[in-house]
Amino acid sequence: MAQLWGGRFTKETDKLVYNFNASISFDKRFYRQDIRGSIAHVTMLAKQGILTEEEKEQITDGLNGILRDVENGSLPITDEYEDIHSFVEANLTARIGDAGKKLHTGRSRNDQVALDMKLYTRDEVTELDGLLRELLEVLLILMKENTETFMPGFTHLQKAQPITLAHHMGAYFEMFKRDRQRMKDIYKRMNLCPLGSGALAGTTYPLDREYTAELLGFDGPTLNSMDSVSDRDYLIELLSAMSTAMMHLSRFSEEIIIWNSNEYKFVEIDDAYSTGSSIMPQKKNPDIAELVRGKTGRVYGALMSLLTTMKGIPLAYNKDMQEDKELVFDAIDTAKGCLALFIGMLRTMKFNAERMEESAKHGFTNATDAADYLVKRGVPFRDAHGIVGQLVLCCIEKKIALDDMTLEEFRAISPVFEEDIYDAISMKTCVETRNTIGAPGKAAMEKVIAAEEAYLAENPKLQR
Repeated sequence: MAQLWGGRFTKETDKLVYNFNASISFDKRFYRQDIRGSIAHVTMLAKQGILTEEEKEQITDGLNGILRDVENGSLPITDEYEDIHSFVEANLTARIGDAGKKLHTGRSRNDQVALDMKLYTRDEVTELDGLLRELLEVLLILMKENTETFMPGFTHLQKAQPITLAHHMGAYFEMFKRDRQRMKDIYKRMNLCPLGSGALAGTTYPLDREYTAELLGFDGPTLNSMDSVSDRDYLIELLSAMSTAMMHLSRFSEEIIIWNSNEYKFVEIDDAYSTGSSIMPQKKNPDIAELVRGKTGRVYGALMSLLTTMKGIPLAYNKDMQEDKELVFDAIDTAKGCLALFIGMLRTMKFNAERMEESAKHGFTNATDAADYLVKRGVPFRDAHGIVGQLVLCCIEKKIALDDMTLEEFRAISPVFEEDIYDAISMKTCVETRNTIGAPGKAAMEKVIAAEEAYLAENPKLQR
């Protein structure tokens, strides 16, 4: 069992205790970040005269060799090591001798793991941002293509007023745009380097923490060594942001599941993103949408677990904090997987425009416009509301849409109706007369689409 701290102890750790304490099974995914941080650290130590240039070169070459061998598969990361840090240091010392033992000068595992976690999280935030941007690009294409694809808008899952598919997709564009903004905020707030904080109280070595931060692409060093090694706020923020993004994906998935049903038939999901039934040959199930909806709870669980872990921890580092990794790793993997699959499903999905428009008509989504028609001709709104309610009852009895009523049937309920009622309550008129910014009218939507295009142009993917 390779450990970095055996000098104080006279007895070997119980194997069960060792395994319970060890983190190599999950923190081995840090190997790139651990090696990158170590190279920056020894570069700084040499600059400060704490290591010689020859020692720096030896250590750097050794670390790069370990990285190369891990990535080509010739050096497996095994559980004989307690964690990724002991794996790297033990292999370095075995390769280059005593110089390898100087790697840990001026740092602790506490600030080392804090650095590794930040470097790893920062990389993952850039990937999540890239996936969210890709999703926005797909949504923008759908918006551009469907400014005249009429469909019902809903409240309480009841058909309410006519909108367009572009308008509906635009609502999700706003949600996922906010998710991207949260990723950008997290990146900025977390981008301070903890390396050099030591176990909790810094070090007596003359480290140049600003230089280390610069080498690793941080905006600067953290300003309190106790907070540096015990801060997990950025992980809680990320889990919260991912939970919100997953909630948005889940809402969208729920709608796709409903739209895919035989009762709606608004969409057809591509075969690649559907499955069949082992017993019912007619079935085409929206499994990807359902799994995205289901996996949302998994990300929520990680957020609640880490909040609970952190709520009672005194300063500074405590071993409880090791629990952050598996939770965050799983939540990130889950969110990235869901985003990637959802993008593919949405990109290949076919929309049934004719069915959507018929659903809007037969759902009486133009009833409000019929009432507005009467109001514009001097009928008090409350009376107009009652008149249109009678019209809807008549249509329900006859199983027709408002558009299908004859003028005589309209006038039998109110003589105010004229031939122009049909134009007033057409889906096209109902939608395109709503042109305040944010509304579904084509002119309004085109302004929004231009604004969203500008947003994407001005906000490229985050760079590592």
